[in-house]
Amino acid sequence: MSTQVVTYFLEMTDPSQLVASPAPSNDWSVRKVGLPCPELNRFFYYEVGAKWRWIDRLDWTDDRWLSYVGRPDLETWVAYVSGTPVGYFEIESQPSGDVQLIYFGLLPRFIGRGWGGPLLTAAIEQAWQMGAKRVWVHTCSLDHPSALTNYQARGFKIFEQNTKTS
Repeated sequence: MSTQVVTYFLEMTDPSQLVASPAPSNDWSVRKVGLPCPELNRFFYYEVGAKWRWIDRLDWTDDRWLSYVGRPDLETWVAYVSGTPVGYFEIESQPSGDVQLIYFGLLPRFIGRGWGGPLLTAAIEQAWQMGAKRVWVHTCSLDHPSALTNYQARGFKIFEQNTKTS
């Protein structure tokens, strides 16, 4: 059985395009991971991405994870509510001056609580603080049903879209 997958590439070209979603409470914080920790990135990748068919990294070795998270152009950020990790994002500064939101999401038990907008806002703000000329991301029709809507609600615009059958 074949499946059609639509991939959307979205961008923001100026910080003024951000439509911020405010932090939900005083117990909300988003903090940068200070030391490369492949186990942490692997945990979030598996747990956040399992339902959305994130499969690209499932066969990565410990060394590959360490090499990936140890790069100076990659930042990992974790969102907390009352000290509990609820989601994360990875952003990458690229040689072109762009910053890509590589991965973003909430742990399954925290979806539907209104935290996706504030987490995406934090990711975009951090990307601009890295000196981005442009912030971009891609998502697809296999992602959370509200993913594309959330990206667009924060100010991202689609600049390319393609459909593949697998």
